[in-house]
Amino acid sequence: MIGTAAVVALLVWWASTGVILYLDGMPRRTFGRSLLGATLVLAAALYGIANLRGETTVMGAYLSFACGVGVWGWLEMSFLMGYVTGPRRHPRDARGREWRHFLHAIEAILYHELAIIVLATSAVALSWNGRNQVGAWTVLILWGMRTSAKLNLFLGVRNLSEEFLPEHLLYLKSFFRKKPMNFLFPVSVTVSAALATIFVQRAIAPGASDFQATRWALLATLLVLGLIEHWILVLPFSATALWSWGLRSRELKPVHGLNGAAAPRESTG
Repeated sequence: MIGTAAVVALLVWWASTGVILYLDGMPRRTFGRSLLGATLVLAAALYGIANLRGETTVMGAYLSFACGVGVWGWLEMSFLMGYVTGPRRHPRDARGREWRHFLHAIEAILYHELAIIVLATSAVALSWNGRNQVGAWTVLILWGMRTSAKLNLFLGVRNLSEEFLPEHLLYLKSFFRKKPMNFLFPVSVTVSAALATIFVQRAIAPGASDFQATRWALLATLLVLGLIEHWILVLPFSATALWSWGLRSRELKPVHGLNGAAAPRESTG
């Protein structure tokens, strides 16, 4: 039961990330259709979160988890495709002070963060007082882990993972900093590990129902995956290989050189 839930969470996380990267690597003329499809998924996911709040079966836990991932998928896709980012769309001024860099970084992703707040609040409200809040918890965990990752990238880590940024968002690289470590990283991994441990204990607790075991196992696995993503930021390891199939759509996409002329992208495979 618990092992199955962990495998399902892993596969959903890996596959959904790869699909988003693949669609984001397609020509920009396809973005509208992709986001329309994601918006339909978002509507279905919010509907599912609301209607599954009283469903305390194993399948109900899986479906609510999938709905939470669907909500987060729309947020990721709308950001990476450049539809919901922020009012600032150019690199930071290297001469500015640190606090101004932080404010500029917030400006670059402000609309995205506001969208997260709206949808996360909606997910919580739609399942309020329900016995099945897996979808809402999924969105909240993904929000917390992604916010932590963003702060760590700003403060400085070894692996910036800029290869995942599409061409139209490359200006965000100016807000990343390359350092072996920063003061926030130990806090991030410690808190994540502690929460994951608590969730695992609840999943294996004597008397836990099948629904409860599945619920906590799904959420614990999500925290562990976020923890692994954090460690990838500082270890001598690139996450590119994990989603090489998702990045394949960028291989033949034209790249504009300094003179504005388009040239074919060389294959990295």
